Amino acid sequence: MALTPQNSEAFMREVDEAVRQDQLLTFWQRYGRALLVVVVLGLAAFGGWLYWQHYSKTQSEAVSEQMDAVLTAAAGGGTPDAKQLDALTKASQPGYRASALLTKAGAAARKGDAKGAIAVYSAMAADTGLDQPYRDLALIRQTALEYDSLKPQQVVDRLKPLAVEGAPWFGSAGELVAIAYMKMGKTDLAGPMFAAMAKDANVPQSIRSRARQMAGVMGIDAVEIPAEPSEG
Repeated sequence: MALTPQNSEAFMREVDEAVRQDQLLTFWQRYGRALLVVVVLGLAAFGGWLYWQHYSKTQSEAVSEQMDAVLTAAAGGGTPDAKQLDALTKASQPGYRASALLTKAGAAARKGDAKGAIAVYSAMAADTGLDQPYRDLALIRQTALEYDSLKPQQVVDRLKPLAVEGAPWFGSAGELVAIAYMKMGKTDLAGPMFAAMAKDANVPQSIRSRARQMAGVMGIDAVEIPAEPSEG
């Protein structure tokens, strides 16, 4: 009995379907286990990534809260919790670690432990894992604590690269360098540096005021003349 076109088309569809099923079964038997492994590993990796994101965020928030507590205690003149502060000095975030180290050194200096504070500042200045502004600030504070035991030229050699107009720490470093120049009798270098600090709006007002007085003592006018308002 011959198949009608409709029956023939239906038969061919059944054959195609059977072939596809057979191919799928063969493919699954050959590669199914490997595909399952890949899928499971992929899901595990994605789950691990989600967990790490959550964990990192939680840890960051916890460190931020601890840092806030430490800085609040230090700003109020109190003594930060020693264990908490030591933990923060080992934080994976460089910014928190640097802030904790500065706080630790500052607390040691306030207690009269200059040696301990100098050791922390010195280590910070040499730590390439910290951003340069933190390292520069640590070097300035280390030098300030060691100032009386250093030769003026040593102070200049350390801080001259930072005692430049426009540099972030021009005021702090410039004041120490200018005083060192005075001790060396180099008023021709000290005077202009004091004057430059006095006129630099980015230098803290307390340093500008002292610099203006020192420049005046050396006969250098460091008073800024207000600009006249433009007409029209």
